[in-house]
Amino acid sequence: MSGASGTPYAASVLRALIAAGESVDLVVSRASRLTLLDETGISYRDAHWRDDLGEWLSRGADGKPGTFAVDLADVRHWSAGDLAAGPSSGSYPSKGMIIVPASTACVAGVALGLSKDLLQRTASVTLKERRPLVVAVRETPLNGQTLRHLVTLDDAGAAVVPASPGFYAGATHIQDLVDFVAGRVLDAAGVAHGLYRRWAGELGGGGRTG
Repeated sequence: MSGASGTPYAASVLRALIAAGESVDLVVSRASRLTLLDETGISYRDAHWRDDLGEWLSRGADGKPGTFAVDLADVRHWSAGDLAAGPSSGSYPSKGMIIVPASTACVAGVALGLSKDLLQRTASVTLKERRPLVVAVRETPLNGQTLRHLVTLDDAGAAVVPASPGFYAGATHIQDLVDFVAGRVLDAAGVAHGLYRRWAGELGGGGRTG
């Protein structure tokens, strides 16, 4: 997670990864902790990460607590400043990496190979090892510099997935729109999920009934 607005997208992706039986190595950048606090009121602390993460993931996109039950047994937390962490090395086993939400500062850092923190370092490792990297950029409008950085990431093999909700799936709640974006992110990462209704080739299939 980087510092862009859009923490509900990250929560939906994390819950779906856990539901799919994937082991998760979680890196929450310093900037994203400020965003999480602003958007949810939750302080994410290294020393209490499991409690803080559990509280956050239990909430829906509308902030209502107790909406979801999540088992964190297969989640491992790494401090954003720990450049000796497992994911900082190419020899550490990984299927790939998802950055959600991805700020323009994070996009720039990864595109330029800065590796200034564990998130950027892990992204660089993911690219050099030719593993899937999905970047869910959340910003608007996008200036030319950011667009060039995104092209650089695409050229390097990353999948750039803007956080742009689709409405053809019949969304009736903010959680539906969040889950659509999360689902497209997971599609790019090759992770099975049931977060949204897929297009079936029939017009009008997303309308409300009753």
